[in-house]
Amino acid sequence: MIESLIVVIVISILITAYRVVKGPTVFDRIVAADSIGIMFLLILVLLSLYYERYIFIDVALVFGVLLFIDVLVMAKYFGEKKGGGGH
Repeated sequence: MIESLIVVIVISILITAYRVVKGPTVFDRIVAADSIGIMFLLILVLLSLYYERYIFIDVALVFGVLLFIDVLVMAKYFGEKKGGGGH
């Protein structure tokens, strides 16, 4: 059961990777990259359940926090207004 879920998630990652490469805007690419990270997180949690190694869940939590910080940094960087003056 878990194996088939992992296969479906990997196929979803491959489909989403197309959006990372061909995204019309940089924001679409950021969202697609974040989605891929979340899918890898899900795979890591499923593998921890399959192998009954719950340390993988701790690794997934740390990875999730880093993924969240990464998205915030990219949103801040790309969301800044270019040029000076005014608000």
